[in-house]
Amino acid sequence: MRIKLAILESDGVYLDRMVSVFNVKYGDKLEIYSFTDRNAALEALKTTKIDVFLADESFEAKGGELPPDCGFGYLVEEAEIESFKGETAICKFQKAEVIYRRILGIFSENAAVAGLRPEDGGRVLAFLSVGGGVGGSSAAAACAMRFAQKGKSALYLNLERFGSADVFFSAEGSSSLGDVIYAVKSQKGNLEIRLESSVKRDGSGVFFFSPPKLALDTAELNAQEVRRIICTLKRSGTYDYIIADFDFSMEREQLAVLEECDSIIFVADGAQMSNVKMERMLESLEVLEQQEGVKLLMRSGILYNRFSSQTSQKVKAAGIKEYGGIKRFEGCGARQLLRQLMDQPVFDELG
Repeated sequence: MRIKLAILESDGVYLDRMVSVFNVKYGDKLEIYSFTDRNAALEALKTTKIDVFLADESFEAKGGELPPDCGFGYLVEEAEIESFKGETAICKFQKAEVIYRRILGIFSENAAVAGLRPEDGGRVLAFLSVGGGVGGSSAAAACAMRFAQKGKSALYLNLERFGSADVFFSAEGSSSLGDVIYAVKSQKGNLEIRLESSVKRDGSGVFFFSPPKLALDTAELNAQEVRRIICTLKRSGTYDYIIADFDFSMEREQLAVLEECDSIIFVADGAQMSNVKMERMLESLEVLEQQEGVKLLMRSGILYNRFSSQTSQKVKAAGIKEYGGIKRFEGCGARQLLRQLMDQPVFDELG
């Protein structure tokens, strides 16, 4: 299925360029109808089932002219404008990818379809640390970057309560994980399309979601909602790898989320306190497997990060895979650290 997009723009040169770029980049996803004449555009809305209608700032919609199931937005010249005349505003002078995501956002508010992609599942890798300060998020982000470097489609999904993917990655656009959280909680629109419209792509090739404005929004996601996000991403077939960065919890609902993951990577640094916590957690998981049938250990492994041959020790736990270790890197900023970490061959063991 392709989204039927109608564009009304008085600047014919801009319109031709926009349609040309969109046909090249998104010809398999968009069916575009372009107009410079208002009456011709409105006539098309009557005779063709248009999903999204974009118009320049001169357009004035009169009552009943726009079908109720047609998404609408204005093409504006100012990048800072989020709404115009009470409707969604999209700056026309930005990358086609950003405009396309905004179109998907409008469509998702009105869509009633099940999705745009086949149900091809990507692999979900969960990164967790039992104790703080071991570099679990850095390892997860570096893993995503390593996969992207090798030509794989990799999404870094930070679902920590106070986490932020923007520490590691950056891209244009105002969309964020907050838009996804709203879609999940309100149950409005199509979640798969909302996810696609909100995702960004870093220069390294890694896909990611910027954090919501308030960290409380992420904290309010319950396990069932997190599970729905992961399942929808996995089912979409968009990504080869979904690198999920979680806070760890022994709550049964949280463990149910981990059951959706193909691999579970516990990050540790080999410090005494970290090892004690890790060993107690693994003992608890073993008990849960015996009592409640939770099957996580067979898909779990330990990745040692910031490991020192002089001060670190391996976790004393039998029967759990060891992926290897990464040495400590000193004096690096977040993005410089990623470039150091991504060169570590240990991440190839996770793919």
